[in-house]
Amino acid sequence: MTAGNIEIDTLVIGAGQAGIAMSEHLSKLGVAHLVLERSRIAEAWRTGRWDSLVANGPAWHDRFPGLEFDDLSPDSFAPKERVADYFEAYARKFKAPIRTGVEVRRVERNVGRPGFMVQTSEGVIQANRVVVATGPFQRPVIPAIAPKDEHLTQIHSAQYRNPQQLPEGAILVVGAGSSGTQIADELQRAGREVYLSVGQHDRPPRAYRNRDFCWWLGVLGEWEQATMKPGREHVTIAVSGAHGGRTVDFRELAERGMKLVGVTRSFDNGIVTFQPDLADNLARGDENYLAVLDAADAYIERNGLQLPLEPEARRVFPDPECVSNPILELDLLKAGITTIIWATGYATDYSWLKVDAFDAKGKPVHQRGVCSESGIYFLGLPWQSRRGSSFIWGVWHDAKYVADHIATQRTYLEYRDAAQREAERSASVIARPVGA
Repeated sequence: MTAGNIEIDTLVIGAGQAGIAMSEHLSKLGVAHLVLERSRIAEAWRTGRWDSLVANGPAWHDRFPGLEFDDLSPDSFAPKERVADYFEAYARKFKAPIRTGVEVRRVERNVGRPGFMVQTSEGVIQANRVVVATGPFQRPVIPAIAPKDEHLTQIHSAQYRNPQQLPEGAILVVGAGSSGTQIADELQRAGREVYLSVGQHDRPPRAYRNRDFCWWLGVLGEWEQATMKPGREHVTIAVSGAHGGRTVDFRELAERGMKLVGVTRSFDNGIVTFQPDLADNLARGDENYLAVLDAADAYIERNGLQLPLEPEARRVFPDPECVSNPILELDLLKAGITTIIWATGYATDYSWLKVDAFDAKGKPVHQRGVCSESGIYFLGLPWQSRRGSSFIWGVWHDAKYVADHIATQRTYLEYRDAAQREAERSASVIARPVGA
């Protein structure tokens, strides 16, 4: 790509899993398009997470339909570099028109003509449609309660790579979703003293009765939920594919020496306080865990499946001291805490997208990725069409819906053009001299 004006039917911004899925479906439909990526293909998988990260779903599940992980067991969990390689191979498979190293800086609707003007680091592109496939993990969020203490090392989970990068001393990990829990577990296995701040969470079994939880949520119809249950907006999910895939059990982590605390409330002069909600948060996580087991047992009985019993799955570790006698206040210096890792999620940044596509809170207004602003589409959003939208296979199906919508819109425009050509032909016949 070189500087100067380029015209394209559909521009896709981002070459992660969402952008590649979008490109595949557009290619199948014969829609001329271009995918721009400011870094490398699937860059977030390579450099946006810690070194030991593996996919949270097994290889048979966390993939696109058109290509398997031929070098991995279907039930294994792909390392992050292997996932990135997979997407590069997938893009090569159908010759995706991807340009890397090109940053999109501004998108705005044209005045007096259709489409959008897209300003990039290498020139201007005119596009009839724009698909924003930049994903939900754009800007790491550290909450305002973070202490202003130059003696503390504070990083977001996006900046964490391995235990060796951190200074000596104890570590407070704030946030016990998949990222926070896996990071805390890795640090503890490396011999570090770890405090883990645990909020509301779902805690599904990694596997039960010889089936992975991804399979269970599939046959139970959970992946197809169209909307999040009310009151669950801030509930994280604690699941891991690390070490071959094991169920996250916070009481087991505490048995191994990790100190659990409730939601982090505030910092004041070196003192951190926690909400007295640890026991309640663990109990609600247990309810979610047992509900999946109950639903699985009922499904097996209802369908007459011959799957092995697993009574040990219902074994509950006793409450450790940090649960029965919770820590509500902690002196960071006396506890030897030198590092805080904020596993507190991400925010989106659409400041470069100058179109009327957002609500008062800056969130995209869309229906299954089709934006309220004609010609703008989103892909890769959590719950874009269903619960499974956040997974690799889910974004592939969402991309098909968006691509089909684009193709349908093109047929309307083609009809308009055909009608205009017919009018021009009729005008030509009327204007032709008699006897000509």
